[in-house]
Amino acid sequence: MPKNVVIMGAAGRDFHNFNVYFRNNSDYRVVAFTAAQIPGIQCRIYPHELAGEDYPDGVPVYPEDELPRLISEFKVDEVVFAYSDVSQDYVMHKSSLVLANGADFRLLGPNATMLKAKIPVISVCAVRTGSGKSQTSRQIARILKDKGLNVVVVRHPMPYGDLNKQVLQRFASYQDLDRYQCTIEEREEYEPHIDNGIVVYAGVDYGKILEQAQEEAEVIVWDGGNNDLPFFKPDLHIVVADPHRAGHEVSYYPSEVNARLADVVIVNKIDTADATNVEQVKKNVKAVNPNAIILDASSPITVDKPELIKDKRVLVIEDGPTVTHGNMSYGAATLAAKKFGAKEVVDPKPYAVGSIKATYAQYPHLGAVLPAVGYGETQIAELKETIDATPCNIVLIGTPVDLRRVLKLAKQTVRVKYDLQVLGPVCLEEVLDAFLKSRVKK
Repeated sequence: MPKNVVIMGAAGRDFHNFNVYFRNNSDYRVVAFTAAQIPGIQCRIYPHELAGEDYPDGVPVYPEDELPRLISEFKVDEVVFAYSDVSQDYVMHKSSLVLANGADFRLLGPNATMLKAKIPVISVCAVRTGSGKSQTSRQIARILKDKGLNVVVVRHPMPYGDLNKQVLQRFASYQDLDRYQCTIEEREEYEPHIDNGIVVYAGVDYGKILEQAQEEAEVIVWDGGNNDLPFFKPDLHIVVADPHRAGHEVSYYPSEVNARLADVVIVNKIDTADATNVEQVKKNVKAVNPNAIILDASSPITVDKPELIKDKRVLVIEDGPTVTHGNMSYGAATLAAKKFGAKEVVDPKPYAVGSIKATYAQYPHLGAVLPAVGYGETQIAELKETIDATPCNIVLIGTPVDLRRVLKLAKQTVRVKYDLQVLGPVCLEEVLDAFLKSRVKK
């Protein structure tokens, strides 16, 4: 008799765990997914075409707050927790809820969920979303490309649309972004790689993605999402830590797992973080992983038109995930406003509409920033409406993607950029050279 299972997720890790562990597994019957964190991903179906022949009607996705009812109604034996960027306390509170309702609570580990590639994999993960994974993976991909290697990036999933159309996606141009109707969050991650001439893969079925990506490349760079673990078994595991959130490397899930598994830990943003916090991060990493190489790094901020900021009333737009479930009250655009002499940072909260207003209610820690959340056409339209309504002279765009490609803004804009600068004790290229010497044959 198969065990009945519910998978708790957020449209990413949950689907991957199902595909590699539960699909075609006669010992289990997945009766439902639950969804959290991302708006609009519940109340849909994980389709039969992806779920397999054992699921002719697919697998329904419910809001997470229905979990106690689901456990009772479907006589659930196990609940599998399968999303990231939450505190260790949060995970155990969910465990307590599940146990109190009579089911077992489970986490699947790397051996059960990581796929093995036939070519080298370099993974870039983090201890919190917004630590600097994206800039790190971009730099690594550029270094590998400059060495003459054929490299592709495989990005952690963000399948928020039609899942049947997102099984395997390959992005090599802006036209591909339009073809797959990418959200702002997706564009933030894919566009910079495309600008560097790097092909990006993403989607839902990472077994199929791996098969195609490894035929195209000599090296795969895994570009992680949130603070999740890689879906592919890494040959070199690089983890980025953020001293603006010192302590989270050992108090968030699966942050501490990443810290313990890391070959290299990059302590980023030391140029803007308190020195005491920088040392605290290093101390915590050494305590759980004394063999890891620890590198210092900064994220110097630049803007395209600094003269427009001085003495102006500015609206700052920050990377959505970083300042929402990443728990940061500010980001690069806020730092740029201060650095370049803005007269005032205008609080957009009174002018927020629809889902943007709801985002502020859900994340009360947010300061005077506008999170660039845009998971669908309606939310993107509400983001634009909020921008248009906020009284300011200048809009500072601190998102990885240039929002001007997505939104037609009437107000004058300034783009904020930030790139990784590894300071030592060795440079990132030296780390990669040592790895390539032992793993990649040209």
